[in-house]
Amino acid sequence: MDLENEIQTALYDVIDPELGINIVDLGLVYGISLDEENNALIAMTLTTPGCPMHDSITKGVEHRLKSIEGLGVIKVNLVWEPAWTPENMSEKAMQILWGN
Repeated sequence: MDLENEIQTALYDVIDPELGINIVDLGLVYGISLDEENNALIAMTLTTPGCPMHDSITKGVEHRLKSIEGLGVIKVNLVWEPAWTPENMSEKAMQILWGN
C-alpha cells in the first residue's frame, strides 16, 4: 500500500466524538498531500467553524498518523471553503445519523 492510501485508511480511525462517526465518512477530509520527504499535509474542515471538538479531532489526526512508518511531519490545515454540508457525508454516515 502506498503512503497516501495508508494515510487515507488511517483517517477512518479518527472519530468525531460528538457524532461517533469517522472524519472520512463525515466528509471532513478534503485532501492529502505528501512532499518529497514524506511530510503530510491534511486539508480538512469541521462541521462548523466553532466546532467544540476542534482540538480533539485535529489532535486525533496527528496522533493516528504518527503511527505510520515512513511518514515525516504531519500538518493539519483547516479550511472553510468549500463549507461543509451534510451532503459531504457518505451513505454510511447518513444511515448512522438518520437511519435512511
